[in-house]
Amino acid sequence: MGSTVDKGPINALIAGFKGFRAINYEKQASSLLAKLAREGQSPKVLLIACSDSRVDPAILFSATPGELFVVRVVAALVPPYKPNADFHGVSAALEFAIRDLEVEHVVVLGHAYCGGIRALKTMEDGVVQDREFIGPWVSMADQAVGSIPLSDPPCRHEQAAVRYSTQNLLTFPWLKEKVDNGQIELHSWWFDLDEGHLLADVPGEEDFVQLV
Repeated sequence: MGSTVDKGPINALIAGFKGFRAINYEKQASSLLAKLAREGQSPKVLLIACSDSRVDPAILFSATPGELFVVRVVAALVPPYKPNADFHGVSAALEFAIRDLEVEHVVVLGHAYCGGIRALKTMEDGVVQDREFIGPWVSMADQAVGSIPLSDPPCRHEQAAVRYSTQNLLTFPWLKEKVDNGQIELHSWWFDLDEGHLLADVPGEEDFVQLV
């Protein structure tokens, strides 16, 4: 039986890459990407974002290649420091960005309509989901998000998860040391898909404050 999968999206990706190559390689004798290949990367920002297709950090922040070291994971959740023999994708990326690339800023970026946080609230409401990995992953933020009433706007649940992840960053000793020494700044942001605003967690403020 032949495949019924629509090949249009993949063809669009290939066409898009051809355009990217034409601009960044064929029209430039010494392109930025060629320079990055020769000299290596040295981003100043580690940005931890959700895997959601609507919140691509490079697009949101008009970033050029080499500018952001991006970690994308469901609900932009950062687990607490727990070195052992298990698999730790987020923690491994953190370690590389902090200890090897020596970034100076770490941003946790949440967003409106986050499916991961919605799944967590659904579980708290007693609904069992037929998924193997999503539930256990988002459950790490259960206590933080669960402290927000179910009746509150979803943005408050999503922002609580951002704060949770930022707090967990400080459980990594080699990251906390740099924060304490003023070598790294932490940022907690939330993107409003409806209005296109960027909000931040500001010390002393109960709610996130609009930046842009």
